[in-house]
Amino acid sequence: MIYLHKILPLLFSPLFFIIGLIIFGLIISSKKTILAGIILLIICSIPIISNKLISYLELNYILKKPSNVETADAIVVLGGMVRTIKTGDVLGYEWDEASDRIFAGIDLFKLNKAPTLILTRGKLPWSIGVPEGEYLRDVAIKLGVPKKNILLTENVENTDQEAKAIKKLFSTKNPKVILVTSAFHMPRAKTVFEAAGLNVMPFPVDFRNRASKPPFKNFIPSAHALYNTSFFVREMIGRVFYKIKY
Repeated sequence: MIYLHKILPLLFSPLFFIIGLIIFGLIISSKKTILAGIILLIICSIPIISNKLISYLELNYILKKPSNVETADAIVVLGGMVRTIKTGDVLGYEWDEASDRIFAGIDLFKLNKAPTLILTRGKLPWSIGVPEGEYLRDVAIKLGVPKKNILLTENVENTDQEAKAIKKLFSTKNPKVILVTSAFHMPRAKTVFEAAGLNVMPFPVDFRNRASKPPFKNFIPSAHALYNTSFFVREMIGRVFYKIKY
């Protein structure tokens, strides 16, 4: 069950469905089925459509200023912003798209919004290198957060485990936390954290919906647009999974 919500998006991804549709059309010699697969591929690859889907994921959240946030018992920064790089026998770490999470958490701490910064030891069975939270702790220390004010969870593999591991760090019944994660991820994370018994104050970052006028190229199919459409499907499956679970 632990990887079900990770496997389902692969099985129900637009690309997987489209390829299956075209192959099925070839098997039954149906030009209409093949054409339907091609049309669906084009639709899923149009930027103006994929951008609307990404906007929907972030619909209920707006960018906040750290100075306007209320104080809490802790600042929780969810993982998913660092990738491990291997060149020869040397392991290195580079920022991924969601790196706004850790820097927002550090800003909140420096503004005294909470006395503790909590990071998660995210590590999947097939991951190599140190758990992400350990790398992020070193970054936070370099940027001025005292080591004594940083807590790390046990090793975790998904948002559900992150919430339960963070709850274990508190002795109080309903601790208030400032939850820092990507805007698209916040609805799912908030559901899971509240189910774990945490009082959540959302602080969304890493907004994917860019402020730009739609140029002509937004109507031309692209691989990136197909990725965004697939990203939307994956996130929606995750939301439904946790809504049913909790």
